[in-house]
Amino acid sequence: MEEPYDVIVAGAGIAGAIAAIAASQGGAKVIMLDRNNDNEVGKKTNWGWVCGDAVAKSHLDYLEKELGIRLEEPELDKKVKGIFVLSPDMQNKFKFEGEGYSLDRPKLARKLLGIALKSGVEYRPGYEVEGPIVSGEVLEGVYGKDDKKQDYRIKGKIVIDALGMASTLRRRLPQNKYIEREISIEDIESTGRYIMHVEQAEPDTNFYDPENALIHLNQVLAPGGYGWVFPKKGNRINIGVGVEKRSLDKRNKKLGKNDTLHKLIDDYVAYNKAIKNPSIDNTDNNGKGYWSVSVRRPQHSLVFANYMGAGDSMSMPNPISAGGIGPAMVAGILSGKTAAEAIAAKDTSMKFLWQYNTRFNEAYGSKTGALEIFRIYLQSLNDDLINYGMAHFLTPEEAEQLTYGTIPELSVLGTVRKVVSGIANINAFKGLLYTAKKMKRLLELYAKYPKDMSGFDAWSKEVYAEIEDMKKKYQANPV
Repeated sequence: MEEPYDVIVAGAGIAGAIAAIAASQGGAKVIMLDRNNDNEVGKKTNWGWVCGDAVAKSHLDYLEKELGIRLEEPELDKKVKGIFVLSPDMQNKFKFEGEGYSLDRPKLARKLLGIALKSGVEYRPGYEVEGPIVSGEVLEGVYGKDDKKQDYRIKGKIVIDALGMASTLRRRLPQNKYIEREISIEDIESTGRYIMHVEQAEPDTNFYDPENALIHLNQVLAPGGYGWVFPKKGNRINIGVGVEKRSLDKRNKKLGKNDTLHKLIDDYVAYNKAIKNPSIDNTDNNGKGYWSVSVRRPQHSLVFANYMGAGDSMSMPNPISAGGIGPAMVAGILSGKTAAEAIAAKDTSMKFLWQYNTRFNEAYGSKTGALEIFRIYLQSLNDDLINYGMAHFLTPEEAEQLTYGTIPELSVLGTVRKVVSGIANINAFKGLLYTAKKMKRLLELYAKYPKDMSGFDAWSKEVYAEIEDMKKKYQANPV
């Protein structure tokens, strides 16, 4: 057994590496463990760093402001003007997010590792983290297999869990009321993507836009989720699909099909009439990949006894877009800084660490409950209803506000009844009204996030009840 570290960071992906840097910059003695080798640091799965690779400029600005880390080429692969969502019939296009970048994830991971090493972080590649060392209900470190496949045990005053959605640390925590150890399958999307070289066929920026990232809503091509085409440098694209299992099962049954995620991605590539002669770019062995991502609000608490979580391990991806890079950056910064402050104060109690909860809620988490409500509503609509709704229910400005988790005045709702026809459309319109009301309620609840542990129980139960009510009322209905 080694001498205890101040902070153990498990996982060297975006959240983990940034947390380690922030904690070390704050004066803590930090060790970062990753199951991959140096050249593949932070690799998400055996396939690679699989992800949409998109991040908003605002998150990069936040990283530079808080830690002095400025990202540039080559890890910033291509600048995009915005992210746009298109209706299934391609007749309506709404802006989802503003200026951002398509990343080169392997290069970003290696860049962050270099910064971590220069910041004084001790890094151990090839270390598989199998679970927490627990004394009573307090975490005292982690155990697993080292780079020689030998058992190891490392003690630390604080453990930061950045192991991803299937985290062995979170799932092996003592039973507690703060952190859900398992994620419900109905809150998970199966996703996959290819990085491809392409040639432009007919120019159609609804299918491929070299200056903007595109998201396609289509319940037949991507039931319960969406497809995406994100441009990269050198006539390359990141193209992929995310689906929800219940929606896929219902879609397959209704259409008499047995399509898999792999089949859906291939169909989506073939469906894109703006590209031709696609071929896999397998640089860094990162050409294809499949993974699961949570599309719900983050864990109600991000801390437990001497334990903090950041990134996918805490269900932080955006519930609408499944984008996880931005919140992982925010969480890495805030968890690392809070951990360093706890070490300096010689107080690693859950009471002290609680401020990480309130900081993350203020910086990002406060909108996520409302976004989950909107995601549940969207998954209840078929393509015809999505087409009609995007054409008649909302203005592009109102839709953008909704996708940011804010509730617009919905000015058109006073007159929209005049153009709504058909019982299905009327019901969908009523659903939008109900959804907007529910989103407002979740925003109100998150504005009252408990400042300390004493109010957590009641708050958490109220949020859970609101979400469950929405799930019961609106079931997945893709076709």
